[in-house]
Amino acid sequence: MEHVISANGLTKYFGPHCAVDQVSFEVPRGSVTAFLGRNGSGKTTMLRILLGLLEPTRGSSTVFGHDSQHLPPELRGRIGYLAEGHPVIRWMTVAQSAKFQAACFPRWNQQIFDATVQHFSLSQDAKAGRLSRGQRAGLALALTLAAEPELLILDDPALGLDPVARRALLESILYITHTPGQTVLLSSHLLDDIERVADYVLILDKSVLRAACSLDEFRKRIAQYHLTFRGSPPLPPSLPTLPGLLDILVTPNTLRLTVANPPTDLEEQLAALQPVDIQQQPVNFQEAVTAYMSDHRSRTFFLEQLNQTAPTGGAA
Repeated sequence: MEHVISANGLTKYFGPHCAVDQVSFEVPRGSVTAFLGRNGSGKTTMLRILLGLLEPTRGSSTVFGHDSQHLPPELRGRIGYLAEGHPVIRWMTVAQSAKFQAACFPRWNQQIFDATVQHFSLSQDAKAGRLSRGQRAGLALALTLAAEPELLILDDPALGLDPVARRALLESILYITHTPGQTVLLSSHLLDDIERVADYVLILDKSVLRAACSLDEFRKRIAQYHLTFRGSPPLPPSLPTLPGLLDILVTPNTLRLTVANPPTDLEEQLAALQPVDIQQQPVNFQEAVTAYMSDHRSRTFFLEQLNQTAPTGGAA
């Protein structure tokens, strides 16, 4: 399979802080690859390295088979980048923004630009600096799509949008994904949207790549078990050491374990804890992703913690 993006051991330090730690992955041509992670996990840093806007401390990456730190203009013209926050030139009108952008991209398609701004109900005479957040997102997307890029990189494009603007943005992305040969690398926190459009998933957590596979493979590799006990459930260190344990949720009589790549004898290990019942439950995509990005330690519902520490009342 041909890969549009290839990263090999990418590492980036800002002073003593490691923002990206030895990350390697590939993005297949024609795929929609979701790039997921909590705020501060290093996603934007990684995207900027891939675009040649930031130099890695170590490692290398290629885009269209070319070193991403030295992309020639003709290759940059094949890449569309929608940056976080939807930056636009505020003093320009919508029409002036298109004219300015068209001069930088030889494959500029004015019809795509006009259709996209119309989809977001934008006037060609409107000043970019006076647009709402959703309208500004529409303008930024129109400027990106009209260049007809072969590779589209979207950095949290729905950030801060209201439901109407978010739907318009998602519809535009869905349209893009039906274009043959179009490759999309999409960073987002909106997991429902990701599940609708993505083929592959990358999960970056605390600067480290935790998962890189197809969406179907990702779902298959996550299992969740609910254990019921007569009394309080056992807690670490009483629990067996389980490779791939992602998340432990404790309630008064139950234990919920989320595990990646569960071993074949896992249920036997769990039976040794002597629960009243063991049930394997289906895991939806959102639960699986958040389990990967959890702190990998036991936790309780935060309201349960409040109940345990709340005062019992009495005379003042």
